[in-house]
Amino acid sequence: MLGGGECPDYWEWSGYTLEKLIITGGNRLTGKVSVSGAKNAAVAIIPAAILCEGVCTIDNLPYIDDVIVLKDILTQIGAKVDLTTDGKMVIDSSGINTYRANYDIVNRMRASYYLIGVLLGRFGKAEVPFPGGCDIGARPIDQHIKGFSALGADIFVEHGIIKASAKRLVGAEIYLDVVSVGATINIMLAAVKAEGNTTIVNAAKEPHVVDVANFLNCMGANVKGAGTDIIRIKGCQQLKGCSYTIIPDQIEAGTFMIAAAATMGDVTVCNVIPKHLESVSAKLVEMGVTVEEMDDCIRVKNNARPKKVNIKTLPYPGFPTDLQQPMSTLLSIAEGTSVITENVWEARYKHIEEIKKMGAKVKIEDRVAIIEGVPKLYGAPVTASDLRAGAALVIAGLMAHGKTEISNVKYIDRGYENIEQKLIKLGADIVRVKE
Repeated sequence: MLGGGECPDYWEWSGYTLEKLIITGGNRLTGKVSVSGAKNAAVAIIPAAILCEGVCTIDNLPYIDDVIVLKDILTQIGAKVDLTTDGKMVIDSSGINTYRANYDIVNRMRASYYLIGVLLGRFGKAEVPFPGGCDIGARPIDQHIKGFSALGADIFVEHGIIKASAKRLVGAEIYLDVVSVGATINIMLAAVKAEGNTTIVNAAKEPHVVDVANFLNCMGANVKGAGTDIIRIKGCQQLKGCSYTIIPDQIEAGTFMIAAAATMGDVTVCNVIPKHLESVSAKLVEMGVTVEEMDDCIRVKNNARPKKVNIKTLPYPGFPTDLQQPMSTLLSIAEGTSVITENVWEARYKHIEEIKKMGAKVKIEDRVAIIEGVPKLYGAPVTASDLRAGAALVIAGLMAHGKTEISNVKYIDRGYENIEQKLIKLGADIVRVKE
């Protein structure tokens, strides 16, 4: 298993303006909100454009920090990139002439490991520093390395840099020991230009895995079976530029659904694919919340304290780990005692100490959170430790009595586009100020 040391936080030394959100809770959220493009799809699809030497146009991107960082990375290695605030990116990768990525930029996000797959696929070589991103537990890339090695690449680590090289990549059958979204996508990226056929067994089935496969096929790749546990890839020599629109963000959608339930609100979440949210809808209904599905919208209504439920996070189509933190915040005011089992990341309860400052009663036993519901939370100064913890604290602030000040907004900005403006339109009292 390969591992990397801790890296300095990019925002601490780059001159990034530290900000915080101040929320006056108690307002009922009502109205309509439109979901942005999927962050988890965007951070893989943007690097995938490197695999062709033409021009790709990607629409419906969320205008978030991770997307801006990827623009900087691609620009630095020689691509011409134009990004608009309405979520359109045009990438001309014909000028890329290096397989080395810069440490200072790569350290700003986790999904930069996709650069290994695309640079290996295009150049047969890749030198990429260990990625940064949110600290939610150990995230080894051993399954990525296993896949690259099976395709014929030699991998070693030197001074914190992952170095991969292959005289030629050759298709292989690759069995993933654990279901890994990152490894599934990264192996796909490397395999689409390998000689022969590649089969990924025990592949991840998340919607953004399917979206990446569809983008690759749009460029001329031959990827079949995405969305099932077996993906088959027939290698090709050359890919072409294309235009592509990415899927809506299921995690942002789920966050707004939970926020509506938490504030006894009535919110219609638009630009969604309801099927992607079935596990979330099912748990909300079990909690006594009304959920109405339409073609591309979901309406969530609630007028009472939610009922207790038990949740286990699992790979898709199970309950998503990225919504465990927002949901645990909602359950902190549920009637009765709820139990959450976090099966994906071992360090994803850091937000619990923060909501306990607001009056929540939670006991953590290894990967299990036992949540005894209280009638209400009370505003307090809290700090986001990662992206989804930040979303959880926003929900806590919305339903709390009094004012909540959330520091480390930088994490929230990594994955949510204009979150305070969207919430204000729904009736929230929330402002962003400099620390």
